[in-house]
Amino acid sequence: MGIDRIVNLLATVTLFEMMVTVGLGVTIAEVVRVARDWRVVARAGLANYVIVPAVAVLLLLVFHAAPLVAAGFLIAAVCPGAPYGPPFTGMAKGNVSLAVGLMMLLAASSALFAPLLLRLLLPLVSGDREIQIDVAKMIATLLGAQLLPLGIGLFLRNRRPALADRLRTPAQRLSLLLNVALLATILTVQFHTLIAIPPRAFAGMTALVLAGLAAGYLLGGPDRAERTAMAMATSVRNVAVTLVIAAASFPGTPAVTAATAFGLFQTILVALVALGWGRLPARSK
Repeated sequence: MGIDRIVNLLATVTLFEMMVTVGLGVTIAEVVRVARDWRVVARAGLANYVIVPAVAVLLLLVFHAAPLVAAGFLIAAVCPGAPYGPPFTGMAKGNVSLAVGLMMLLAASSALFAPLLLRLLLPLVSGDREIQIDVAKMIATLLGAQLLPLGIGLFLRNRRPALADRLRTPAQRLSLLLNVALLATILTVQFHTLIAIPPRAFAGMTALVLAGLAAGYLLGGPDRAERTAMAMATSVRNVAVTLVIAAASFPGTPAVTAATAFGLFQTILVALVALGWGRLPARSK
């Protein structure tokens, strides 16, 4: 088995296990509570599926990114619903319950919207090079690797809560182990390409993260805690989903490198922002 297939398989297994773990910690009531508020759902959709992808396309055009590099960053931009959203919201002293509901809704909806957005937006940043995405295959992959395990975790949480409680901690540890293994594998394979990333790329990544924070905060509603939750949910993209799509569609290319670089960078940056945000007095937020 080639290294590209190993990365793809590891990314898929990691995503599947992470989604089961997410479901083990969420009640259906939390998801329904958020889903019933159509204003919150509409604002979250606008921030995550319109504003962030639009800013990503603009930045990629401004920085004249190479086609496959642009593909990697764009994949990250259209994949919200990161499991890191709720813990970062807690660090920032936001509404964690809302963050959990948003994470679930965004993770579930991205299985449909991410492939469609990529099909629409990739031609805008690929220049003369034709980059194609098999939308049907990608949707099928994400339904199997994202929605199915999410449903399994939710089922256990709501039908067998005692079992879910027992499984949650070891599942979280396994999730951490799989993420470390996946990133270590990609870093080893793509090391020379990663260290060659120019400083301007980090400027672009910073701009995209800040755009996500601003969009989420401005569209988060009148309550400070809810604005914080929306800001965290919008600024941190789903690294596991990003790597599954990148590794499956563009194995062994700069697209995987770009997706990995952005995933690592945004996670560290948003964690630092959340820590600082949580230390601010309530009246200054």
